[in-house]
Amino acid sequence: MVVLNKIYTRTGDDGSTALGTGERVPKQSLRIWSYGTVDETNAAIGMARLNLPNEPELDTQLGRIQNDLFDLGADLCIPDRGTPPSWAGPDYVPLRVTAAQVKRLEDEIDAMNGALQPLRSFVLPGGAPAAAALHVARTICRRAERHMAELASLPDEPVSDAAMRYINRLSDYLFVASRYVNSRGSGDVLWVPGANR
Repeated sequence: MVVLNKIYTRTGDDGSTALGTGERVPKQSLRIWSYGTVDETNAAIGMARLNLPNEPELDTQLGRIQNDLFDLGADLCIPDRGTPPSWAGPDYVPLRVTAAQVKRLEDEIDAMNGALQPLRSFVLPGGAPAAAALHVARTICRRAERHMAELASLPDEPVSDAAMRYINRLSDYLFVASRYVNSRGSGDVLWVPGANR
């Protein structure tokens, strides 16, 4: 259980922060950038939910995704380097993103996409307020994915395959969701190549 009864600790005043393992790293480390940008994605989804029209099923899905993003943050915060953290007891099992969470996203993408008009061009962020907000969340999600991919390319900086698949699918989900709330795609604002030359 998480207990947060003191918000400031002063331990980060020197520009460092602690991973879930207890290891201290600079606040500008790529692992911190990675799960910090996952957190930004979560906040952007929260803002998008405030703009949703009457879409209770989509709102429920987005709420689940926000919880999943905390799971992803926990996954990134305790890198799997083959040994448990020093504080871990004998029954310790790290929280990891699972293949089932990725599959659920895929199923929800497929269900929404089935209700959409086919795309004839790239979509400009816009249309309904919720669609524009979901596009903002999508672009932040893509940035989180870039950070995570770079982190995974470094020696001794593991990122699980499921975590990478989840963040990749999530940006796809947010794209399809933005079209879904744009009158099932009929409200999409389409790119017209060279229109303003």
